[in-house]
Amino acid sequence: MIVPHTTPTPDSDGAPRATRTVRKAVVPAAGLGTRFLPATKATPKEMLPVVDKPAIQYVVEEAAAAGLDDVLMITGRHKRAIEDHFDNAFELEQALTAKGDTVRLDAVRDPARLGDIHHIRQGDPLGLGHAVLCARHHVGDQPFAVLLGDDLIDPRETLLSRMLEVRDQYGGSVVALMEVPPEQIHLYGCAAVEPSGEDGVVRVTGLVEKPSRENAPSRYAVIGRYVLDPAVFGVLERTPPGRGGEIQLTDALQELATGGTVHGVVFDGLRYDTGDRADYLRTVVRLACARDDLGPEFVAWLKEFVAGLEEDGGQERNRLAA
Repeated sequence: MIVPHTTPTPDSDGAPRATRTVRKAVVPAAGLGTRFLPATKATPKEMLPVVDKPAIQYVVEEAAAAGLDDVLMITGRHKRAIEDHFDNAFELEQALTAKGDTVRLDAVRDPARLGDIHHIRQGDPLGLGHAVLCARHHVGDQPFAVLLGDDLIDPRETLLSRMLEVRDQYGGSVVALMEVPPEQIHLYGCAAVEPSGEDGVVRVTGLVEKPSRENAPSRYAVIGRYVLDPAVFGVLERTPPGRGGEIQLTDALQELATGGTVHGVVFDGLRYDTGDRADYLRTVVRLACARDDLGPEFVAWLKEFVAGLEEDGGQERNRLAA
C-alpha cells in the first residue's frame, strides 16, 4: 500500500496543528517537440514510444509510485492523443475481451487506472513558469510535485519519494540536482548550494537559468523533478519574462532560495533525457535490455550487432545510412 506523504501545517502561533497531504502532481506537456520533427508533426513528443509505452506514461507511473494519485497535465493544441491515452478505450477493450487477450487488455487499461488524471491547456507557450502557474486553481494552497515529461527517472529509482521526504523534513520547495560535466551546464538551470548537514541534501542559495561555463555557480544542474510550496504561485505571478522571453520557473525559485526555503536532493541514479534524439535512442535500448520479457533476446542480438560494426569498420552503418 502506498502511504501518502504529509507535512505539518503551522497554526497561527507556529505550532504544528494538522497534516497536509502531498497528493498532486503537475506534468507540463505543452512543448512542440521540434527536435523530433517530422515525427512530432502530428504526434505529441510525449507520446513517442519508449519500448512499448509512451514516454509520458513512465512519468505518470513514477508519480503514482510515490503516492501522488491526482495528476494534472498541462497540454497544448494538437495534444489530444495524451488525453485519449489516459482515458478508457471501450471499443479496443471490447475487442480484446472478445479475443480473451487479458495481457493486452490490462496494458490498455493501466494508464487510466494510475490515478485521477486531469488536463488543462496552456493557451500561450510562455515557458515552464507559466505552465506551472496554469495549475494554480487545481492545486490551490497545497504543496505539489512537478515532473517534466522529457526527463525519465529509471523505474527502479526512488528520487521523487526522497524529495517528498525532504519536503516533509524542511518544508519549502525541493529541487532535484545532478552533477554534470562543466561543458554541459549551459544546458540546464544551475544551483548555488551549501551543505545542509545531511548526506545527499543541500540548501539551495541561488539559481541561474542556463549559465555559461564560466558563470556557473556549481556543476549541480536542476533536472526535471520539483516539489513546490504553493508560495511559488505568488512569485510566478510577478516574475517577468526571462531567458528566451519566457517566464522561467528557475527565476521564481531563485527568489524563494534567497529566503532559505529551497533545498536540493542530489541524484546520482539513472536518468534519461528523451528530449534529445541520441539520448532517446539510448533510453529505448537501456530499458529494453532491463526487461525480463525482451532483455535476454535483445541483448544477445545487440552484442552481435555491435560486434559486426566493429569487425567491418563501420561499413554496415554506412550501408544503413545510404
